[in-house]
Amino acid sequence: LLGQILDQWFESEPLKATLATDAVIGAMASPHTPGSGYVLLHHVMGELEGRRGAWGYVAGGMGALSQAIACAAAARGAHIFAEKAVCHVLLGRDGRAQGVVLRDGTEVRSKLVLSNASPQITFLKLIPQEQLPKDFVRRIQQIDTRSPVTKINVAVDRLPSFLAAPNTRDSQPLPHHQCSIHLNCECTHLLHQAFTEATHGHPSSRPMIELCIPSALDPGLAPRGCHVVSLFTQYTPSVLAGGRPWDEQARNAYADTVFDCIEAYAPGFKASVVGRDVLTPPDLERIFGLPGGNIFHGGMSLDQLYFARPAPSYSGYRSPIPGLYLCGSGAHPGGGVMGAAGRNAAQVALEDFRRL
Repeated sequence: LLGQILDQWFESEPLKATLATDAVIGAMASPHTPGSGYVLLHHVMGELEGRRGAWGYVAGGMGALSQAIACAAAARGAHIFAEKAVCHVLLGRDGRAQGVVLRDGTEVRSKLVLSNASPQITFLKLIPQEQLPKDFVRRIQQIDTRSPVTKINVAVDRLPSFLAAPNTRDSQPLPHHQCSIHLNCECTHLLHQAFTEATHGHPSSRPMIELCIPSALDPGLAPRGCHVVSLFTQYTPSVLAGGRPWDEQARNAYADTVFDCIEAYAPGFKASVVGRDVLTPPDLERIFGLPGGNIFHGGMSLDQLYFARPAPSYSGYRSPIPGLYLCGSGAHPGGGVMGAAGRNAAQVALEDFRRL
């Protein structure tokens, strides 16, 4: 249990709760859920420019990272087809992957196919079920994809001023504006309480909030004097109590709860808002292809990691379809902006390609 680990090393409850957020981030779990300690480890095991456990902002927004990867691939001769949905994987008579078919009917033939879509989309939508072993299909169907995350993007006309560290007269960003700001995280009990409400189908009345202001580091993201605020919040169930849908009313009610919480820490925040975009778990699934809205393509619980990700006997990036490889967050070692799954899958694919 994460709680036992933190109790062993730390005394300060706010510090323990702040660290605990990385153990439940993107997970329908509380700090008291068995296995939650691994998720914390997963989030601090990497490094940035030689600094272990460090995180960083991508200049220009996260899309700039995708563009950098695309430019590097194009420089090596890759052809990139954006806004071209894949309809299904093309299979030969021998059952081997031979390319993909786009929704407009275009066939793109290749000797290997790598998919960074989720295991559910890759194997349940892009491959005929009769081509896959029944136990494999069952395993993919059983992956826990519950997500507690609602992402809210906000545009504000001034920098938030927090009671704990008020802005200076010139309203220039202070050091804390350039970090991840954790709200409603004074104690781990608050996180557990928020989780418990969601398990009963109710959005948390005091949600866990991670607030970032990327424009404090990257002024080009907003007009002069204005800022963009990124809110990563939980817990929100994918399906509300009584089967109620996440309609506009439910979205706005939850967003108002989040904004009320921020207002208590930073008076004037609500008045500074000029626009907001609320993305609940169903929205994240519909827009980004995240199953259940899960940012990791599947829970990071111990039964869905290592040799069991995405299924036992298929954790080495190869799939039951020869020539088809899984290289996204649903493969080992899981989610996070680190590229490990893609790099590992590429090495395996190259080994097989040399044998062809």
